[in-house]
Amino acid sequence: MTTVKALLAGARQRLISADIDNSTLDARLLLQEVTGLSHAEIVGSPETVIAAEQAANFEILVKRRTSAEPVSRILGKREFYGREFLVTPDVLDPRADTETLLEICLDHLAKDRPLRILDLGTGSGILALSLAVELRLATIEAVDVSEAALKVARINADKLGVAERCDVHLGNWFSGCTGTYDLIVSNPPYIETTAIAGLEPDVKNFDPLLALDGGVDGLSAYRVIARECSSYLSGEGKVAVEIGAGQQADVIAVFESHGFSCLEARQDLGGHVRALIFGVAFSD
Repeated sequence: MTTVKALLAGARQRLISADIDNSTLDARLLLQEVTGLSHAEIVGSPETVIAAEQAANFEILVKRRTSAEPVSRILGKREFYGREFLVTPDVLDPRADTETLLEICLDHLAKDRPLRILDLGTGSGILALSLAVELRLATIEAVDVSEAALKVARINADKLGVAERCDVHLGNWFSGCTGTYDLIVSNPPYIETTAIAGLEPDVKNFDPLLALDGGVDGLSAYRVIARECSSYLSGEGKVAVEIGAGQQADVIAVFESHGFSCLEARQDLGGHVRALIFGVAFSD
């Protein structure tokens, strides 16, 4: 017979020994998953007895976490901008930093008129679908080269009740896209190919390579987007992208070479410039 307190204490120690950050939070989330207990119940009733089968299942999940598998991968879900999204091994694990990109888009868009928005490389759909929820008059087109990722995005669209305003389809960047958009947004792969092997295990071992590899210098996707997006923007349309730490100058230079002007560079909570938004400065 074991209790909430005993299970959490043992799990925290194992996670700390495995150099896992946020050991207390991770242990609690995993225990909530197997027991169905709420945060308040776990904190308020530490002597609650846990059934042997649930304790065994908890140990299995803790073992997976000690191997650096992210909690979101173990649970199959991730919170983003206050909403829960399905995540699978076929999609990038959403990070809180990407909320910076969502917020810069929302701050530069008119919320009181119909908008047409394109999300390139949508993955789980966190950007496209969050925009659809926040902008009730908008219609969204979400594109990805991975059909497996699109299945996840479609499930998330249904869960959030925005499927009717979201066209989720297979495409390599702009292939299959028609007309013009008020916003083109993307969180593209931006890690240098040679740097991937040195990433933290929870990234390199669990995120799909397709969502990480940005080419020799990490800028391949930005070059494609900057080169092609002007043909798909409305007169006052904007393009917004997430970038890696230290990429600000290089990405701005790529877009400026194709006639764009940076309207804003926004920092994430860690103080790194994480999101850029551009407008057309002149014609090529």
